[in-house]
Amino acid sequence: MIVLPLPGPGWVVIFLGMGAWATEFARAQVALSRTRRKVAEAARRALDPRVRRRNLTLTALGPAALVGIGGWYFARYGLIVPWKGDES
Repeated sequence: MIVLPLPGPGWVVIFLGMGAWATEFARAQVALSRTRRKVAEAARRALDPRVRRRNLTLTALGPAALVGIGGWYFARYGLIVPWKGDES
């Protein structure tokens, strides 16, 4: 699955390819139907209010932690850009 980490619509291409293969191969049809069930189940779970609240909380805390760590780093070490070199 080289398409997935590359920039662009990776999942769309993968699912379209699976849909095309499902018209020809039985194993691809089984894999596609199993994937559809899993996606529907994940969507149902994601809409659960407790899970949604947890995900929103983690989404807010993640960047806040990164800003805190970045602030601590710059307060301790300052902003030293390696490409400028020592100009003294």
